[in-house]
Amino acid sequence: MSDAVADKETYLIDVIREMLKPWPDNRTVNIVVHGHSVPSGYFTTPVVNSLEAYPHLLFVGLKQRFTYAVINVIVTAIGGENSEQGAARFESGVLCHKPDVVTIDYALNDRQLGLAAAERAWRAMIEAALAKGIKVILLTPTHDRLSLRRGEPMWAEELPKHAAQVRRLAAEYGIGLADSDAAFNHYVASGGDELDLLSHINHPNRLGHELVARELLRWFPAQ
Repeated sequence: MSDAVADKETYLIDVIREMLKPWPDNRTVNIVVHGHSVPSGYFTTPVVNSLEAYPHLLFVGLKQRFTYAVINVIVTAIGGENSEQGAARFESGVLCHKPDVVTIDYALNDRQLGLAAAERAWRAMIEAALAKGIKVILLTPTHDRLSLRRGEPMWAEELPKHAAQVRRLAAEYGIGLADSDAAFNHYVASGGDELDLLSHINHPNRLGHELVARELLRWFPAQ
């Protein structure tokens, strides 16, 4: 086990080398995006805006950066799901795609599950991927104002706890971390309104998804 998050410059170097190869030496690179409604592309429920959600923005950003690459960004996310449910179908629904990279984004919904159960589920997914030599990037949660509207401050306090747990797991396993929570917090601390980032009370809009995609793209530096 490690004690630090992986290095952004080197963690995906083997994947990046594959994306730099021109035909006929290249191959398809598969990136699987696993999680709940946010990576599924839900904006104002029940509207699904896949082309403005971060998996598609990640694909566009990668194709602009790696013009020789054949890239599949495969979304296995399901709206309303938590990490326990995601772990139960991880082999049949994620590993079956033979990914080079897997991203995991469940913390927003894991508050109902609780920290201990969520940790077990995240560990199961991380370890299943690493056992097959797959690179993993964990995502901290985007933000949610639903609890404040309902007057449930304790519910709101759970979100930073889950964000902290995701950061800890990324450091422990020495894998990737896309810190959506920190990106949202930085936007607000810089004078922005959190509502600028939300299309719905608990789903990001295009700008919010752009912040997440930017965090993910940091793991794919141009060579």
